[in-house]
Amino acid sequence: MTATVLVADDDRLQRNYLSAVLSSAGFQVQAADGGTAALERLSGRGPQPDICLLDLNMPDLDGLDVLRRLSAADSSVPVIVLTADGSVTRAVDAMRAGAIDFLVKPVGPERLEVSIRNALEMSALSTEVRRLTRQETDRLGFDDLIAASPAIREAISLARRASTTDIPVLVTGESGTGKEVFARAIHGAGARSGRPFVAVNCGALPGDLIESILFGHEKGAFPGAVDRRPGKFKEASGGTLFLDEVGELPMPAQVKLLRAIQTGEIDPVGATGSVKVDIRLISAANRDLRAMVAAGTFREDLYYRISVFPLHLPPLRERRADIAGMAEMFLARYRTAAAVRIQGFSQAAIEAMRRAEWPGNVRQLENTIHRAVVLADGPLIRPEHLVGLDLAGADAGPSEPANGTRQHTPPPDSRIDILHRPDGHVRPLAEIEAEAIRRALGQYRGRMAEVARRLGIGRSTLYRKLEDYDIRKPGA
Repeated sequence: MTATVLVADDDRLQRNYLSAVLSSAGFQVQAADGGTAALERLSGRGPQPDICLLDLNMPDLDGLDVLRRLSAADSSVPVIVLTADGSVTRAVDAMRAGAIDFLVKPVGPERLEVSIRNALEMSALSTEVRRLTRQETDRLGFDDLIAASPAIREAISLARRASTTDIPVLVTGESGTGKEVFARAIHGAGARSGRPFVAVNCGALPGDLIESILFGHEKGAFPGAVDRRPGKFKEASGGTLFLDEVGELPMPAQVKLLRAIQTGEIDPVGATGSVKVDIRLISAANRDLRAMVAAGTFREDLYYRISVFPLHLPPLRERRADIAGMAEMFLARYRTAAAVRIQGFSQAAIEAMRRAEWPGNVRQLENTIHRAVVLADGPLIRPEHLVGLDLAGADAGPSEPANGTRQHTPPPDSRIDILHRPDGHVRPLAEIEAEAIRRALGQYRGRMAEVARRLGIGRSTLYRKLEDYDIRKPGA
């Protein structure tokens, strides 16, 4: 995804210069003519920029005051300050006020771009750490979910309503669509946030231990029961119990589960009496439970008990607008394991991910990004690093017809408009040129003389551009 930079400076010439430099580096740019305008943009309810370049010396509202107000408002937008005063005192004051970096005017394009990309990388990593921390403390909320597509926004809207009560929720969807993440968000947005969230994979429970695992057992209740165990229902008491793949439970376990839901009591194995529990129940299934009810493999009364509020999650192929954002989230999570410094994804990689079918859904996307981070050999993840995607024909080369005349078939993605980003803005010339070279290399199978001739440049120029854009010749 293309990052948006807010340039806040009262000097119009400086704003124009910074905007031109950042646009040529591939960023989207917004401008504010002073501290007040910047604060309104950063504190508003509309879409926020990804980062802000803030001049310290502005007449209407000083940059340090802007930083202090942003800090008081707990703003998450990273800020890089710019000033003509390069004193140590000013730098210390700015960093104490919340700035992530300090640059002295005039700043060169290379230094500016490096500082912005470093700040964005740190911000993405911090965001992911906070999200994982909230998940570990059972406080994950809906704001932590990627929701650009209408399908997932509708599911989130329904889930928000469910989170306000203890109504039993049944989350359905294909394997890997993120049913447990949704369950955690429902829990984290509700009154039980911060209390236990206990997840149980019903399909992985040993048949002879299901009752013990769910409801607990007393010491000596059966051979091997050397200690007393409370069971998952008791562990979740006061919080939420999440039963994943609930359709995998055998009939005897379904009977005991129904009684526990109806009465709010469990009977630990070997116990002399019942134990009261207070849980919020969320169940999940990737199978059609209604069809199982019709087939006699799932109890009808249990189905109606757990599906008071049904919630369906669409597969990833039906929410393609979320793919780029999810990929960036997973990149932030795994990029520290990379052998090289990874800045993001090439446009070709983003388009490849958007075209893929993703039968494994979000789980497959996460694994693909994790693997791509390990395989990447440059600052950008490219299509060839996305192992496992159906990219057959993307590097289609020349075909040889019967008459011996060599034909060159363009790759299937040649219909994609390489001149524009998905948001409609024109891409920088350097990015377009790099993409044209990559496509030519694939189309002509790395034959450098042919590639240079078709691109209308000399071979030495082609080799230099390969180095400039960090493009590897096929087979290299």
